[in-house]
Amino acid sequence: MAPVPLRSRGVLALPHIASGKVREIYEIDSEHLLFVATDRISAFDVILNQDIPDKGKVLTGLSLHFFDLLDIPNHLVSTDLSGVAGLTDDERGELAGRAMVVRRAEVVPVECVVRGYLYGSSWKEYRDGGGPTTEHLPPGLRQADQLEEPIFTPATKAVTGHDENLTEAQTRDLLGNDLYEELRSRSLDIYRRANEYAAARGVILADTKFEFGHSNGELLLIDEVLTPDSSRYWPADEYEPGGEIPSFDKQYVREWLERQPWDKTAPAPDLPDEIVAGTRDRYVEAYERITGRSFDDYLDMT
Repeated sequence: MAPVPLRSRGVLALPHIASGKVREIYEIDSEHLLFVATDRISAFDVILNQDIPDKGKVLTGLSLHFFDLLDIPNHLVSTDLSGVAGLTDDERGELAGRAMVVRRAEVVPVECVVRGYLYGSSWKEYRDGGGPTTEHLPPGLRQADQLEEPIFTPATKAVTGHDENLTEAQTRDLLGNDLYEELRSRSLDIYRRANEYAAARGVILADTKFEFGHSNGELLLIDEVLTPDSSRYWPADEYEPGGEIPSFDKQYVREWLERQPWDKTAPAPDLPDEIVAGTRDRYVEAYERITGRSFDDYLDMT
């Protein structure tokens, strides 16, 4: 089978709608889109030169798992590509396991971030005196402390560069009170359910982000959901508040890059083979620990 160059943007014959750091979006018809998760990886807002083998399949497999588990309105239609006109048999083979047929939706223009622990950019903001994501938090918390209740901290969705955190007042002004409350309620509910599910498997869901969109008047959960790219997962047996916590995401790549003489602008340094392999291992471990299933079984099904 001739490989489809999924790293490249807009390589399929279908009309190309958009590119993200990882995802390619194509139009199938007026009601449906094709979402393709590539194996690209980014760090510090730069797409790296090397792919992480099967990363896109991990993201898709976990999204499918949670769409099914959560049983809430979402944009997934099918993973069966046989009815998608304009694809060759080779392309269908290459896309299997990393592509979803989804309902087209008008995207709500905020990232719905939920944090159960004080970490990452939110910890830095809190440590430096506070800001939008920590405006309702009490004093005296440590890095990686579990919050008394999960908090909803929306951000503007950036096509490139960093998202910008919003205060509650800014978000209400942007969306209106009714939509704000609906997004907050749904996001917190999904987080609590997913965190409880992960905890039973020895994994902590520290924080995550969701996207929503409207389709024919219905509010849907869209894009990827609860993946290592959109969420921060920690091994529960290595959790110790007050410092850095290892995670099942691209932290391994970030740590290697931090040790390089690089100014964090493109182009990035080439990743050594052992860093690529180690990163793949961490994504696959996330899939297997969270789903309780073998990733090889998922590959065999695609």
